[in-house]
Amino acid sequence: MDDDATGFDGIPTTTLADLLGRAQVMDIGVRPLWSGGPRVAGPAFTVRCPPGDNLMLHAAIHRAGPGSVVVVESGDLDHALAGGNVCAVAQRRGVAAFVLDGVIRDLAEVREAGFPVYARGVIPIPGTKKAVAPLNGEVRCGGVLVRAGDIVVADEEGVVVVPGDRADGVLPEARRALAKESAQSLDEWETAHRARIDEILTENGFEG
Repeated sequence: MDDDATGFDGIPTTTLADLLGRAQVMDIGVRPLWSGGPRVAGPAFTVRCPPGDNLMLHAAIHRAGPGSVVVVESGDLDHALAGGNVCAVAQRRGVAAFVLDGVIRDLAEVREAGFPVYARGVIPIPGTKKAVAPLNGEVRCGGVLVRAGDIVVADEEGVVVVPGDRADGVLPEARRALAKESAQSLDEWETAHRARIDEILTENGFEG
């Protein structure tokens, strides 16, 4: 894994979402396509594919470095961006995961291989391979602007993008938040939670 991403695989997306806010969280349509997978974290290798075409994703699997998360802007739900062989080659080359604003096919193969794919779903028809575009430019995936080298963290809760220039500060802050949470018992949390909720209710005129 890229040194800049080391440690983020131990941080839940919920913790990162609390710290970074809605703008860095992909929408609920980009989700894990098979359950029980590991949390993944790695630097973004960004790809843009126009509707109906998957050429540049197929090019990217031979160029993305080990540990990277390949992030694709597409928005096309009618043609698969990748299938079982593409995912298998990416996995063999050390790619950590695909995060796709689109769909794939051959889900059973991908699930059996254990390759993490976060996408909008599956469809059996493939795209064409004609449209050439630069790799590692700015893309928008799941509503989030992603730049090459941003840290992408994905688990069963969703996908969060940590801007590359903030990663060094976000990681220790996230670790502190997790440590504080783990040190607090449920009884302590409940007491603090009730006090906070009651205070908000009182401030807003609730009686009861």
